[in-house]
Amino acid sequence: MDRIKNIAVVAHDNCKEELLDFIDCNREALAPHRLVATGTTGRLVEDLLAENEDAGAEHKRVRRLKSGPLGGDQQLGAMISNGEVDVLFFFWDPMEPQPHDVDVKALLRLAVLYNIPTASNRSSAEFLISSTFFDHEFCIKRGRYFEYADRELKP
Repeated sequence: MDRIKNIAVVAHDNCKEELLDFIDCNREALAPHRLVATGTTGRLVEDLLAENEDAGAEHKRVRRLKSGPLGGDQQLGAMISNGEVDVLFFFWDPMEPQPHDVDVKALLRLAVLYNIPTASNRSSAEFLISSTFFDHEFCIKRGRYFEYADRELKP
């Protein structure tokens, strides 16, 4: 993992305000990194980053995927499996059933499978962003699950 990270930010509707506040409070720490987000969250993050910029200054672009229920979670999962995401901030709502719960579970499964540092709430996000590894190169070790993919098949 390079010093400049590819950071995915996702939030369910009831958690968007908290994620936006986290991003606003950690604007400086996130500035050198590349952000990717699902649908509405991406638009809200772009708007947040633009509103506090000087007039005429170009604000940070966020790579926006589809909305989670429309396939954004699956797009993000594919990015994780292709090694295109280094860190995941996913503020998910444990109290509200989601119409795409299976996609959410699949996304979280891939984050664990590929050993991606993941924060699911404000406290874990603050711990993660304050880590000494956040702004340095870091080697993610391949998990034991890769033995399955590398196994020798017998005819």
